Amino acid sequence: MSLLRIHVSLASAPERCRWALISDGREPVMGEGSLSDLPVHAERIQLVLPADQVLIVKTRLPANAVRVAGSTLAFAVEEQTASEPDANQVIWLGTAGDQDVLAVVDKPGMQRWRDALAAAGIGNYEVHCEMFLLPRAHNEWSLAWNGSEGYVRTGQLEGVVTDGGDHRQPPLSLKLMLDEARKSSVLPASIAIYASAPDMAPDIAAWQKELGVALRSAGRWNWWSAKPDAGVVLAHERRRWRAHSGMIRRLRPAAWIAGAALMIHAAALVIDWASLATEQRNLRHGMETRFRAIFPDAVAVVDPALQMRRKLAEARHAGGQPDSGDFLPMMDKTGAALDKLPAGSVRTVSYENQRVTIELAAMDETAIRRIVSGLQQSGLRVDPPPARSSPGSGAVIITARAP
Repeated sequence: MSLLRIHVSLASAPERCRWALISDGREPVMGEGSLSDLPVHAERIQLVLPADQVLIVKTRLPANAVRVAGSTLAFAVEEQTASEPDANQVIWLGTAGDQDVLAVVDKPGMQRWRDALAAAGIGNYEVHCEMFLLPRAHNEWSLAWNGSEGYVRTGQLEGVVTDGGDHRQPPLSLKLMLDEARKSSVLPASIAIYASAPDMAPDIAAWQKELGVALRSAGRWNWWSAKPDAGVVLAHERRRWRAHSGMIRRLRPAAWIAGAALMIHAAALVIDWASLATEQRNLRHGMETRFRAIFPDAVAVVDPALQMRRKLAEARHAGGQPDSGDFLPMMDKTGAALDKLPAGSVRTVSYENQRVTIELAAMDETAIRRIVSGLQQSGLRVDPPPARSSPGSGAVIITARAP
């Protein structure tokens, strides 16, 4: 699995960021640049916010409070943040003891990065705080230190940014936190110190003397070196339609090719339709011309093929010859198609104007199809029999016409 971590600052314009691409069994690939330069094939994406841009607040919410990010929670932390509620995005993380733990981030800054990521085609990612990516052991605090300042994780959902210090002097805020923990009888057994570089590690003995608690060096650590499933997810950003803009840009060449193919296909269909229409007009014109050449006295030519058949029948009758639509030829063809039916299958046979109507007793669909096929092989045009409510029920009516 590949994981892309994007480290951003909500206080800066969403133009540049640091990133790390983490793959199983490989060293992380680091980079820095614009959002358009980010790797695009990561299976999982995490947006990492700096520790000093996420305020962790503990408070007691009403029992019926909605524990989701929104304006209601923003009013709940108004006193702690000393800012307008609309300026904060507040996220309920869980509970610590009998108190609710909330994360507060800059709402306009978060929205700027959310829009920028969407424009870059990134719309499905997790939001993390680097403070909660720190490893944590039971009854132990974890401190990330860069040589002059850092942040400490005191619980699963608790942490705070420290003030300044140096190689021999620990941050004053850390000392005050430990004093408060002693009063509350929640003093940790030790503090694990994670330095961002080997030369930035503090003097453990000097710090331990000042703080009055056991310290241990936990080695080098940075936000990109945390385990993929470490930390607490502040929010899940789901892909919206506008987040597909990057995908649309990548698929634009294929869309142009598909559009061109459809246009060519449509043009070919129009040309083929026009050609067939022209051929139909030419054939009809040829039939009309031949009909008028043979029968110059015809007043109007509406259907040259039908009129030609009728004129041919009249000529045969005038010469004493039968036409294929007469009674005897029609009966001969019908009898040939019904010859193999069981006795009593045919109820009535009627003839009228070159049309034979056959009424049959109830029979299955296979036998009906066999009769229709036999009539068509005899040269007759057969109208499909009407559908029946259930197979084998009621009489069957078949109508055959002269060709």
